[in-house]
Amino acid sequence: MSDRLSVSVWISGGGTTLCNLLEKIDAGLLDIDIRLVIASKPNAAGLEFARNANIPIVVVEKSAHADPVEYSEAMFAPCREAEVDYVVMGGFLKHVLIAEDFENRVINIHPSLIPAFCGKGMYGHHVHNAVVEYGAKVSGCTVHFVDNEFDHGPIILQRTVSVSSNDDAEAVATRVFQAECEAYPTVLQWLSQGLISLDGRKVSISSS
Repeated sequence: MSDRLSVSVWISGGGTTLCNLLEKIDAGLLDIDIRLVIASKPNAAGLEFARNANIPIVVVEKSAHADPVEYSEAMFAPCREAEVDYVVMGGFLKHVLIAEDFENRVINIHPSLIPAFCGKGMYGHHVHNAVVEYGAKVSGCTVHFVDNEFDHGPIILQRTVSVSSNDDAEAVATRVFQAECEAYPTVLQWLSQGLISLDGRKVSISSS
C-alpha cells in the first residue's frame, strides 16, 4: 500500500476524467494513488483506462439495488475494503446517498459554475446547451464536496471560461473540459498535501 492519498474513482461513461488523472500521475504532477475504479455499468468505456493501468475494477449497477441505502452500501463497501481516503466522482451520473463515514470525503466536478446550470438532469451536453441557450457570457467548472443533494455540497474550486455569442455547446464543452483538466488535479493535490479545511459550507485552502 502507498502512503500517498488514496482514492476510488467512480465513472459512468468514457472515463475522460480518469484518463486525465492518470496522465497527471504519470507526469509527476499529481501525487495520489488510484486504488479502485467503480463503474455504474459493465460496458463503461472508461474501464479500459483502469485495465490498462492495472487498477482493480468493481461494477455496481443501481438497477440491482432498489433500496437507496442498499445501493449506497454496495458503492462504499469496496471503498472501505480498499481503504481509500476519498471518493472521486468522474462523470458518475447516479445519485448515491453518502455514507456517514464518507461525509466530506466524496468530491465531484460539475461542468458549470454552481449554483448556475446545475441540479438533477443537468449533466454533460445538457449543461452546455443550457449555457448557450441562456446567452451566458461565462461558464466554467466547479469542484465540490458531495452531499445528498444534486450539485449542492461545499465548493472547493471554480474555474471560469468565456462564452461568446458565436459559440455552440460543443465549443463551450471543449473549453470547460480544458478547465476541468486543470481544476480537478489541483484540488486532489491540495488534498494530498492536507491544505483543504472545511467549516460549514466554507472551504479554506492553506498556503502551506
